Amino acid sequence: MGEKELAELLHLVSRRLRRGYVDRLVPLGLNPGQARALRALAEAPEPLRMVRLADELRIVPRSLTPVVDALEEAGLARREVDPANRRSTLVVITPEGRRMAERAREARREAGQELFAVLEGEQRDQLRDLLGLVESQFG
Repeated sequence: MGEKELAELLHLVSRRLRRGYVDRLVPLGLNPGQARALRALAEAPEPLRMVRLADELRIVPRSLTPVVDALEEAGLARREVDPANRRSTLVVITPEGRRMAERAREARREAGQELFAVLEGEQRDQLRDLLGLVESQFG
């Protein structure tokens, strides 16, 4: 393998990880955006307003609408009027949505295990620590 910059290698590995993840999401009927939204909803202590969910996902609210539409159509989430502010809409994860969020989490875990299987346990731990250190500088 030729000399590649660290950033280029990280980008290539990240693309492979995403591809493995997407390949595992397709049979579940999810795309990565839907899986991210389900994860955010499952991890939230209470239903999220649409605007808050968009903030969590770092997307504009209008980009969230088709994601929530798809989750609703699949029975994984539903919209409700926010009783605290009737002009706001809450997104509520359904029990099936919670199960699907866990399946998507497992798909991500499997994609990572497959990708990093070439590393020994200690090497994986070291890589996790190093990447965690880099990420921690952004709070």
